[in-house]
Amino acid sequence: MAMKAVIKGGDGGGGCMVVVAHVLAVAATAMVLVWCVHFRGGLALRSHNKQLIFNTHPVLMVLGLVVLAAEAILSYRSLSIIVSSRDARKKVHLGLHAVGLALGGVGIYAVFKYHAEADIPNLYSLHSWIGIATISLYALHWLLAFLTFFFPGASHDTRRSAVPWHALLGLLVFALAVGNAQLGFLEKLTFLQAPPLRLSRYGAEALLVNFTALVVLLLGVAVVLATANVDSTKYTAM
Repeated sequence: MAMKAVIKGGDGGGGCMVVVAHVLAVAATAMVLVWCVHFRGGLALRSHNKQLIFNTHPVLMVLGLVVLAAEAILSYRSLSIIVSSRDARKKVHLGLHAVGLALGGVGIYAVFKYHAEADIPNLYSLHSWIGIATISLYALHWLLAFLTFFFPGASHDTRRSAVPWHALLGLLVFALAVGNAQLGFLEKLTFLQAPPLRLSRYGAEALLVNFTALVVLLLGVAVVLATANVDSTKYTAM
């Protein structure tokens, strides 16, 4: 019963939350880009300035595991007006998650590359531990969904019974990604405010990072609220 409640219920304010989520997704993307490009100097996967390599990490992780994941979760609703075919919306859902996972993978590669070239240890923080667990669960969840709902595909009854689990686990992985993003922003800002940089705690960059983290958190809340208002009968044909 608790599991079904995640995807059951009247539409209520769900449509409004979808719009709010889209706006917050655009805002989160713009803000993390302004931070890493304007304040931190730009993005690169190969550079003598190792900080540029690191900057690729937060941009790709937010864009992949948060923004595109949010758009994938909401795609059944947000595309229902312009795309009548449920099969087409299902493919968009799969594709957005695949692109998000790929961007997340490159983001993980970037931070490991930065650590290796800057001679910094790997996997020493809670943020890194949860990050590895999150992207691993994301990849496993995507693979299981592909095998169940696409190819080779399970029976109709199996797919129907798997839908609530798929929806619930997907939201849990998304929540992990949003929560770990908060840890990442906090960790990086703490490093920037420590010697030798001593970034001002009330300066423009610090405020931007904090507000970006807040927007990402609100995006996660909006996605969960929008998804919780989806009627379970809309999932019976997966």
